Amino acid sequence: MKGAYRLAAFMLTMVFTISLFSGCHGSRGMSEFAMPESFDEARQFEITFWAKNDTNRNQTRIYEKAISDFEALYPNIKVNIRLYTDYGKIYNDVITNIATNTTPNVCITYPDHIATYLTGDNVVVPLDKLFYDESYGLGGGKLRFASPKKDDIVQRYLDECYFDEHYYAVPFMRSTEACYINKTYVEKLGFTLPDMLTWDFVWQVADKAAEKDADGVYHVNGQKVMIPFIYKSTDNMMISLLKQKNAGYSTDSGEVLIFNDDTRSMLYTIAEHVKKGAFSTFKISGYPANFLNAGQCIFAIDSTAGATWMGTEAPLSDISADKLVQFETAVRPIPQFDPAEPKMISQGPSICVFNKADKQEVLAAWLFCQYLLSDEVQIAYSKTEGYVPVTCTARQNAEYIDYLSRAGEDAEHYEVKIQAVNMLLENVDNTFVTPVYNGSASLRDAAGQLIENVTKSIRRKESVDDAYMDKLYSDVTSLYRLDSSAAALGQAKSAAELGPMPAESRALIIGLVCAWLLIGAYALYQMIKSRRNGHI
Repeated sequence: MKGAYRLAAFMLTMVFTISLFSGCHGSRGMSEFAMPESFDEARQFEITFWAKNDTNRNQTRIYEKAISDFEALYPNIKVNIRLYTDYGKIYNDVITNIATNTTPNVCITYPDHIATYLTGDNVVVPLDKLFYDESYGLGGGKLRFASPKKDDIVQRYLDECYFDEHYYAVPFMRSTEACYINKTYVEKLGFTLPDMLTWDFVWQVADKAAEKDADGVYHVNGQKVMIPFIYKSTDNMMISLLKQKNAGYSTDSGEVLIFNDDTRSMLYTIAEHVKKGAFSTFKISGYPANFLNAGQCIFAIDSTAGATWMGTEAPLSDISADKLVQFETAVRPIPQFDPAEPKMISQGPSICVFNKADKQEVLAAWLFCQYLLSDEVQIAYSKTEGYVPVTCTARQNAEYIDYLSRAGEDAEHYEVKIQAVNMLLENVDNTFVTPVYNGSASLRDAAGQLIENVTKSIRRKESVDDAYMDKLYSDVTSLYRLDSSAAALGQAKSAAELGPMPAESRALIIGLVCAWLLIGAYALYQMIKSRRNGHI
């Protein structure tokens, strides 16, 4: 009987060997995409589009209209949309579906996520050649709609989609972070709001706003709740702090630099103000806009894409009318260490196209991808939130210019939203992005985790000292596997340099393994048969 177990183990080893060769040399992947000479308009195509939408129904309607208008132009292409409430869920589903070759055709996503998708061979279509195809590329002659040319896309935003020596996406919308401020309370506390915030100013005002009387009532708002400074995205907070200080975060090749003395110093500063009750985070306390609108927060930092939730008159305010407090809302860039050299993160979704065995299907998806860059879609979607279009043609369009000129007229032209948009348009050259590579998404999460952990520890009255920081660095490194990212990156590069194994070699290896499996199966059968006959 032991012989049978040995044979079974041998057979499992052979199966593992097959999967090893397949994994190392990308046999689960597809052949590189090659542009068809023409689009087959006689065939029917059905493509899937995965996109994100919050509770803003206007965004859903714009997607639906874009699909309807596109299908009217291309009756042989049907687009099925699947909406998500979170980019992370899109990312997880794509990763899951790569293994079964059931990825969507077109996906709203982020470059950090695409970098992970690229660990599978030819999963995402590089767009470099598609950009310049005379017939179906950007601004192509055979398109049935006005597609922007490559030079019409804001170069800074297009550059964000370039990594691993290719363009793997096109930008869809862009935003940055903004600081939404209760100007009324700032002035009540005796301060004058500057045009450009500094960290020293924000911390000073926040500390003052955290003062309360013996009964626990805050002086500034007369309530028993006040969190003067709330940051929605702590990963962006840490990344921005480091960028503004020219401190280490990571290299383009994936070397992790974040666990340095500058980071430690910033965490101590945050801990100091948490202890005074001046600072908290979205994950710990809740949505910044809800506290701001209730007069329980003075500085709320969130995306410009969240502008319609901010302020007393916010169209999408999530709190009841009786909780609203009247105040003047101001919009500023995030706090800076050097106001003369502001730095703020560039964010917002991009669009990628997934590879398929049917190249005509890929071309159909690319046509739809381009349609999302048309002026009609860009302008309509940007009006829903504090996004800005990614094309120069849309920004120069008379309709968009008119939209920006009508701040405060109605809910569509909500003043705070248009203030946030104009703030971004004025600071495009001051935006930055972080390096993109397989593992960069994990480092981003780790950056935020550092702030979250320190904030929680102070609120729990734990001691935050050098020993704590050493352990924090170690724990976060382990949690996000950052200690092995460099090694993994090196292994991935080595595999990539080897290139795909020739088809003849794969066939030979698989044939040999299959032969051994058959031999092993026959031997195992004979053993079982002998045992049944009483010979063992």
